[in-house]
Order: sequence, then structure tokens, then C-alpha cells
Amino acid sequence: MKVLITGAAGFIGFHLTLALLENGNEVIGIDNLNDYYNPNLKLKRLEKIAEHSKESNFRFIKMDISDRVSMEKLFIENSFDVVVNLAAQAGVRYSIENPYAYVDSNLVGFVNVLEGCRHSKVKHLVYASSSSVYGMNVKQPFSTYDRADYPISLYAATKKSNELMAHTYSHLYKIPTTGLRFFTVYGPYGRPDMAYYKFTKAILNGEYINVYNNGNMKRDFTYIDDIIEGVVRVMSKIPSPNINKYSTSRPPYSIYNIGNNNPVTLRDFITSIENACGLKAKEKLLPMQDGDVPITYADISDLSTSVGFKPSIDINSGIAKFYKWFKDSS
Repeated sequence: MKVLITGAAGFIGFHLTLALLENGNEVIGIDNLNDYYNPNLKLKRLEKIAEHSKESNFRFIKMDISDRVSMEKLFIENSFDVVVNLAAQAGVRYSIENPYAYVDSNLVGFVNVLEGCRHSKVKHLVYASSSSVYGMNVKQPFSTYDRADYPISLYAATKKSNELMAHTYSHLYKIPTTGLRFFTVYGPYGRPDMAYYKFTKAILNGEYINVYNNGNMKRDFTYIDDIIEGVVRVMSKIPSPNINKYSTSRPPYSIYNIGNNNPVTLRDFITSIENACGLKAKEKLLPMQDGDVPITYADISDLSTSVGFKPSIDINSGIAKFYKWFKDSS
């Protein structure tokens, strides 16, 4: 396949690119290399990709998906079988500080991706949504059949908007689209703004870690290798027109949760990092942050049925793998 990956220098995009290249696919990766976190890590990811790719099967283009003219030119000059949209402004808390970054990337940028897929007859668009769309839902585990109408951060609202926009394009233009609601992805080459990365660095440096909601939160932490396995399987599962009990619309459209299906308390999560580091954490207990939710828990039954997805890495094994990479790269 010839695949476009947006956000190819990002955490998930990097690992997906490596997996697709290993399987003999041709990949064009784009990324704007912004400074939301240190761009040097993004450059290191691209260097790693270059080490594992032949010149003929990978090409990187520095590009912002919100740049309409450049995106139109990209789709005109290439014929993609599959597009995987992972480019987005990430971060729940940052969306409170800088809302326009989310509008530009997650809304304007996503329209540009949809328009490119529409006009170039892309066979399948797979795009990143988020567990944050469930907001303060109390029913557990979260199911894609549950309502997700009450986001509590702008980031979550943009991700829910992406799902609605994709549904519209699937309905109007018969573009097969699949949204993946990611649940707290972690692992080597991960984002430095994520808790596991910050906690590991602080513990090793003897610094305090900020423990929100006094540690009384749960997250469905999902190791990157499990995520990539799921994404690759989904790419080949092109949705067909379907009807469900909620609507008479028949677009080729799917939404899946992709998580570990095993939420872990923040307390146990910290213990896993302490065990990997061989050190105890110094904790600063803080209240819940705006935009945060107390628990995420993925019902992955649909994804398991559709593509055989079955996560295999538990939190202790995953943190140990991350810690080894962290130490080796320091």
C-alpha cells in the first residue's frame, strides 16, 4: 500500500511508520515539527525511521495539515491507498491555555484531510479520536454505543467534532472512515508531557511529582506495541455501508475504542515506575485539574470482534520497557 501518515514524527506516527515500512509498504509522512514539546525528540524519531527505511519507500515532508494549499498539492501529486491522520494538537490542559492551536490543527486541518481524501478517492481514512470524548460519563467501561455529548475540554470537543465530520463525509461522499478512540498510550519515544515520562524523569532526579486528585484516578494505560498492532489491523478493515439501531444513515463509517481494557489506579501506576527506577517518588498531592476525568476504561469488544485485537502488555512490563529506553537514550 501507499500510505499517508500525518503526524509521522509524533509518538504513535513514528511507531506506525516503522511498522508499515517493515511490512513493505510505501509511506509518505508529514509533520509540522511544532514546539509543543522539544522538537529534538521528533527529529530523533525521524532519524530512527531513516535508519530503517529505504529511500524508495519513505519520504518525509515538513507540512502543517492546516495549510490548505500545501495539502491540496500533496493529494494532487500522490495517489494514496490509505490515509492515517494522527496529526493533532494534543493535550487536555494545554487546550485551556491555547485554544486556537486546537482549532487550527484539529478542525481546520482535519477538514483539509477529509477534502484530500474526497477528491483523490482514498480507499480508507483512519483517524485518531480520543477517550476524552466520553467526558464525565459514569457508566464503565466506556462503549462506543454510549453517548459522548458532554466533553469537558476543548481538546475532547475537537476530537468528537472529528468523528461527526468524518461521518458526514462518509455519508455524502462514501469515503470509508474509521475513528480510533485512543486510551492513554505510553512507551518508548513517548511524549515528554505525559505523566509516565515526567514522573520517571523527576524520580530519577530526586524531584517532586505532581499527583492530581490525590492519586484517586484510573487510566486505561495502553502500551504502544498493542496500539500499533490494532491500528495496522484496522487499516485493512475497510468499513462497509451499515445501519445501526440509532440511525437510518448507511455510511461506510466505523468507530472503535482502542485500549488495554484494564484500568490502573494512578497509585499503582506510580508504584510501577518506582519499581522500574528502584527509587521512591516524592509526591506533591494536588486537586483534580480542569479538563481531567476520574477514570478511563475501554470496552474493546467491537475491535476484538472486527480485527482480533487483543492487548498483551501489562503496566509493569510496559513501564519496564519504557524505562530501559529512557535510560539508554539519556
